[in-house]
Amino acid sequence: MSDLPDLPADASGRAADTAGLRARAAGKNADKPESETERRRRRAQFLRDLAEARELRARVQPRRAKAARLRHAMRMRTFRW
Repeated sequence: MSDLPDLPADASGRAADTAGLRARAAGKNADKPESETERRRRRAQFLRDLAEARELRARVQPRRAKAARLRHAMRMRTFRW
């Protein structure tokens, strides 16, 4: 899903040096300013990934997710416009 190329996996199967690759990719385009459409595209991708991570956490930890939903509902009920 990422706009970055696939990373080689090390012996443990994890992607190697994600931060380093991102820094190199950002440094490659450092000479020209980022366009508004590119920034919005990256932001949309980040928000999609964040929503996916929240859904995964809710499935893996249902009790904690339920407590978080109840806390959020309580905050919304007590919020004053």
